[in-house]
Amino acid sequence: MSRRVVVLGAGLGGLATSALLAKAGFDVTVVEKNDWVGGKSRRISVAGQRIDTGPSLVTFPQVLERFFDRYDSLGPGLPAREIADLHLERLPEVGRYFYRGHVTDIPVAADHPWAEAWSAFQDEHATLGPVITDLLTTDPLSAGVMAPAGKLVSSYGRHLSTQAYLDHRPDLPQELRDIIAIHTLNAGVSPEQTLALYATMPAVMADEGVFVPTGGVWEIANSLHRLAEAAGAQFKLSEGATAVSKKSVTTEHGHYDADFVVSSLDAGVLERLMGHPRPDPQNLSCSGVAVFATLSEHLPADTVTHSVVLPDEPDELFDSVLNRRIPEQTMAFVNYYKTGHIYPNDKATAAFLLTAPANGESAGVGDDWVSSELQRSLDVMGIDAKWSDLVEDYTILHPEYFESFGAVGGALYGAGRPWWQSGPFHSPGYHSLRHRWLWRVGASVHPGGGIPAVLGGSLIAGNRMVAHYS
Repeated sequence: MSRRVVVLGAGLGGLATSALLAKAGFDVTVVEKNDWVGGKSRRISVAGQRIDTGPSLVTFPQVLERFFDRYDSLGPGLPAREIADLHLERLPEVGRYFYRGHVTDIPVAADHPWAEAWSAFQDEHATLGPVITDLLTTDPLSAGVMAPAGKLVSSYGRHLSTQAYLDHRPDLPQELRDIIAIHTLNAGVSPEQTLALYATMPAVMADEGVFVPTGGVWEIANSLHRLAEAAGAQFKLSEGATAVSKKSVTTEHGHYDADFVVSSLDAGVLERLMGHPRPDPQNLSCSGVAVFATLSEHLPADTVTHSVVLPDEPDELFDSVLNRRIPEQTMAFVNYYKTGHIYPNDKATAAFLLTAPANGESAGVGDDWVSSELQRSLDVMGIDAKWSDLVEDYTILHPEYFESFGAVGGALYGAGRPWWQSGPFHSPGYHSLRHRWLWRVGASVHPGGGIPAVLGGSLIAGNRMVAHYS
């Protein structure tokens, strides 16, 4: 008789894990409070145009390939890639960065003043891409993790945080170091709170590429959903969990017994469902104000797909996030899609993603800070137009919206942690030693950790579950 599993949440982690467990022969039921799959990765419509929220890019594509291979190895059936029907398109650059009057693409162009320093840095770090892929997909409790972990440690020496490592690299221009360091906001925290491998990320992305699925990033969630359903997983949408106890889940519409439970919910939400809420963490990662817009006209022809507008003083932004106050200037991601590029749209679209403190507050484009940062983004990018004149219609998501997913203040990456807990030694872990019927994936252990971390975590935890219950 197959083991019964209830998966809490149909975000990327819940979808990936349910697909693996169902393919391995488990009786899987997924309960999800929303009427869509993907969690924060969601498809919306603005003025009739398709726009996706959540992750903007796919990096470390080999993690996805290893996920497909593992799915295929767990039982007979159509190949994972045929079911997923997912096609990745590589962007010409990682992004274009605007900082203190400097403009550079990554990889840095050969005629740029930083080209020689960047080329040496990329050559040194790009080789670590396969190592990071191994680390993302290898169980930290297995002997196999020692080789990739050892290679990373030997690359950074005793400078194990991003800030410490970059401070040790005077060969890089200060502005380039700041641009590399800003990538730690992909984990929602400052360079002092992240492992040095975040300094490696831009070089690896420049070498391996960054990708967007044809049709949009939400196609990742769509593909994982198809894989799970093809393997037999049952989905209960618009049916959130109201209580979780030993081998038992109660929802708004029913009750489910299980041999074990897998949570992909925010760790704090799970604790409340289990009846023992914990005090809210004081150290939180960042939230965001995300404005998704359909444009009335195209941006200048040389505008790239992914731009990053840095604040003049990154330390002030990091301090503001830590202390939950609005920064003087923020970091803005601007994701721009021309008509027909990636999405089957007949108008151009742009997403303006403003880093914000996790204060749980709503925001609007009429707010002084939001309106000034939207306009500053255009001005710094050299776009001679008012933001309001460019936009036909928009939707805005803010910390209050993101808090509805359970994270305190709408923190996109959960509680801030010291750098040594931002890697394989994350807390909580995949398996609860106190509640041996409980496992965690996705937002429970990698809140906002990006597609590679979430898929890799599902591989690691899924392999443990299959081995434990088979």
